[in-house]
Amino acid sequence: MHADNRRRRQTNGIAFLILTHVAALLPLAWLLLDLARGRLGFNPIREAILRTGRYALTLLVISLACTPLYLLTRWRTAIVVRKWSGLYGAFYAGLHLLAFAGWDYGFQLDLIWLDVREKQFIWAGLLALLILIPLAITSTPWAMRRMGKNWKRLHRLVYVADLLAVAHFLLLVKADLRRPLVYAAIVAVLLLARIPLVRNALRAKRGVG
Repeated sequence: MHADNRRRRQTNGIAFLILTHVAALLPLAWLLLDLARGRLGFNPIREAILRTGRYALTLLVISLACTPLYLLTRWRTAIVVRKWSGLYGAFYAGLHLLAFAGWDYGFQLDLIWLDVREKQFIWAGLLALLILIPLAITSTPWAMRRMGKNWKRLHRLVYVADLLAVAHFLLLVKADLRRPLVYAAIVAVLLLARIPLVRNALRAKRGVG
């Protein structure tokens, strides 16, 4: 009976992992399809930059939400989803930068520097990506074993990256701030869930449930 339950959980976990990969890659497929069909509007470069940025931020928020979800439910697959959502978030952030620096500016560093120097939102986004890169590189079992306790210390920087990504969005938008403020509110709540007092309350709620 226990073996059957374990196999069922493993099968469900694998199925959900496949679903996670498909769901994370679907926006990219949609973007490429729209690009191929000329459906990115009158400014396709800007649309691609905005979309990849939104995808990155959304996946980072999903990754951030997985720990509170696990604390409440003990759903182990949430930990796997957390890892892959974070990795795909970093992937889309990289595409976001490539669309900006490569497609829009043709990697002309002098022109990029002129833009970066004048716009604070670019600095916030760039710093977020610079944090995400080492986190993505060290998101392997080998890195966890080699780094030991330092692995957790390093990966706590994801909270800083999330805040910088939200700041990037807030500073970018000049008129309608509703969407970036929604992201900011969600990230704030999810970061509050990391405070020991709140974490303990979530664990206690799970125990009562």
